[in-house]
Amino acid sequence: MLAEILEIFMIVSFGCSWPLNVIKSYKARTAKGKSIAFLLFIEFGYVCGITSKLINENGFKWYVLFFYVLNFIMVGADLLMYVRNYRLDKQAGLKA
Repeated sequence: MLAEILEIFMIVSFGCSWPLNVIKSYKARTAKGKSIAFLLFIEFGYVCGITSKLINENGFKWYVLFFYVLNFIMVGADLLMYVRNYRLDKQAGLKA
């Protein structure tokens, strides 16, 4: 049980930055300084974490899975902001 609580704290702590990052990306209106590779690796990591929770033989822990899915959605939103900002940069003639 302690391991699960610590995992929740880890994923919540890590996940607190994503909403702030999405807001920053939205306001910045540029893809400069962002790494699409980094965001895709993070998404892949969350897919692996979600999959591990779904196939865990020790029982299904929905409360841990919830935070993985929530963070996955936040990183997905940041990916969408990257695409939007990349297009804005192209329209403005900037290189991301």
